[in-house]
Amino acid sequence: MIKSIPHLQPGDLIRIVSPAKAIDQELLDYARKLIEDKGYRVKIGQYAAGRSNYFSGTDEQRAHDMQEALDDTECKAIICARGGYGCIRIVDLLNWAGFLRNPKWIVGFSDITVFHQHIQRYGLPSIHATMPLNFPDNSQEAIYSLFNALEGKNNTYHFSTSHSKSGIAEGKVIGGNLSILYSLLGTDDRPDFENAILFIEDLSEQLYVLDRMWYSFEKSGALDQISGLMVGGMTDMKDTSPKTGFSVEEIINNMFSFRNIPVAFHFPGGHITDNRAIILGKEAKLTVEKDIATLIQ
Repeated sequence: MIKSIPHLQPGDLIRIVSPAKAIDQELLDYARKLIEDKGYRVKIGQYAAGRSNYFSGTDEQRAHDMQEALDDTECKAIICARGGYGCIRIVDLLNWAGFLRNPKWIVGFSDITVFHQHIQRYGLPSIHATMPLNFPDNSQEAIYSLFNALEGKNNTYHFSTSHSKSGIAEGKVIGGNLSILYSLLGTDDRPDFENAILFIEDLSEQLYVLDRMWYSFEKSGALDQISGLMVGGMTDMKDTSPKTGFSVEEIINNMFSFRNIPVAFHFPGGHITDNRAIILGKEAKLTVEKDIATLIQ
């Protein structure tokens, strides 16, 4: 079985699909132009701009577009249009045999974490990065890092951190959206945490729910297996009334007081404008000092 994926060259075909929530046509058009301006050909899925209540299409329609893209031997990358919810409903409807014969990059974040984790079962990498929903508002660095990853150019990130734990970690990067990772614990797509650098991000969760998720990770044994932790955007976190009295950093650091691994906060990734690309399943080195951290991948 092939364990690597060819990097993109000018003129290669990129497909855009919408495996989850619906997206407006103008955002797909914007993405098409941006990608074509980078020198690539683009094909948009039949149901990518569709709508079936919350979703871009029925489960069968969304699976059709994804399956067609997975089986397309000419396609070199699949960029998911947006997240939301829906990937878990179709991941097991898909036949991954064609993808394994001709692997291609799968790109996205948030709900697309479902696909990232499924791909990890096959020992293949994928790209946690921005999507067409966010292209118009993204930083130039976010877009640049996406195409860097697709084209096989290294991304090295230096970012300010606080509330961190110093140290050095090496290992493959795994992770994505924390809520999705939590939902996959105990399933056949459970992440392989052994000696991995865990990256997490999330959006609009209650702080007590965040706390509960971290206790589940601890009780699963995952936190004793990882070599390092990198926390991206924890965007628009909410609190109850009366308040829990927790901060995001306190909730997370509570789990690492007696674990001797580096922890870095504020990586530029997740539901934020500056959403930099990370190759999941690829080896990396994370160095954390008091106020700054570096990820070399």
